[in-house]
Amino acid sequence: MPALRVSGLEKSFRTPHGTVAVLNSVTFDVEKGEWLTCLGPSGCGKTTSLRVLAGLLEPDAGSVWLDGAHGSRLGRTAYLPQEDTLLPWRTALQNAMLSAEIDGRPLAAARAEAMGLFERFRLLGFEDVYPSQLSGGMRQRVELARTFLSHRELLLLDEPLGALDPQTRASLQEWLLAVWNEFRRTVVLVTHDVEEAVLLSDRLLLLTARPATVRETVSLALLPRPRRRADPGVVAERTRLLSLLAPEVAP
Repeated sequence: MPALRVSGLEKSFRTPHGTVAVLNSVTFDVEKGEWLTCLGPSGCGKTTSLRVLAGLLEPDAGSVWLDGAHGSRLGRTAYLPQEDTLLPWRTALQNAMLSAEIDGRPLAAARAEAMGLFERFRLLGFEDVYPSQLSGGMRQRVELARTFLSHRELLLLDEPLGALDPQTRASLQEWLLAVWNEFRRTVVLVTHDVEEAVLLSDRLLLLTARPATVRETVSLALLPRPRRRADPGVVAERTRLLSLLAPEVAP
């Protein structure tokens, strides 16, 4: 079995104006250690999909298997939502170690592991700083460190770099990819940035406009790593994907 198997997911929400269908028979697999990125028009249901995978929402129909097991998903994945979720009363290091405390792991070992990742993310010297004193890029690095330190095999990342300026975003893309290369966790990323998707991913999942269904899966296996923005293959694939996605964007 793959690390993640999704079969026939359907989800609708009731609103004052009627029922809104968001997911329509979404089906895909993710292999262990693979990086899959979901692309689709704004509002098509990408975030809803991640919330279903994390167990925060239950689908109206369909199934989700994690490592071949079908059941409650709460606590079995590491979910990084779009909004800032750092606890303001905890320091950067305390925020990063939160999962270790919740899981009851030895704190000395968890602290040593966190310090190693803080070094990778250039956060050394900011361990005792509170979130309000950190820049947006540094807060995001702490959140990413906390996600990797959760020891969950499946990481669900919802636009983790979307609110950052282009220079900070480019740097964090490189750091994120380097950490993933080291730990080889299974990643499902949601992003609106087609270039980011091409730079980071093994495969892409192209979703239609709401209600989302899988329009196409795209393998990037022929684009060798490491990839750079100016690489002819990256530029060509970005251009091709933009043309594929354009009809799905409402005028």
